[in-house]
Amino acid sequence: MDSMITKFFLSLLIPGLLVILFTRVTFNHIVGLVLTVALIAAAVYAGYTNTWFLYAVNAASLTAGFWYATNMYKRSKKAVIHEDE
Repeated sequence: MDSMITKFFLSLLIPGLLVILFTRVTFNHIVGLVLTVALIAAAVYAGYTNTWFLYAVNAASLTAGFWYATNMYKRSKKAVIHEDE
């Protein structure tokens, strides 16, 4: 049972943080999302995520991370526009 609890908390945190990290590295929130989805798909294929509950938690974390990364991306674009003025 500890393994399921650990998988739950990691599924709750890691995908969202990865979207934010990849957005910061690539300077594009869409690319960050695509790279994170590819990593999650590889983990599912390898058998690390094996229940529908964990799929839903991963999706919720991806959504929250993408929302935050989109806001972060818009703020940085707005800051660049104001710097040019």
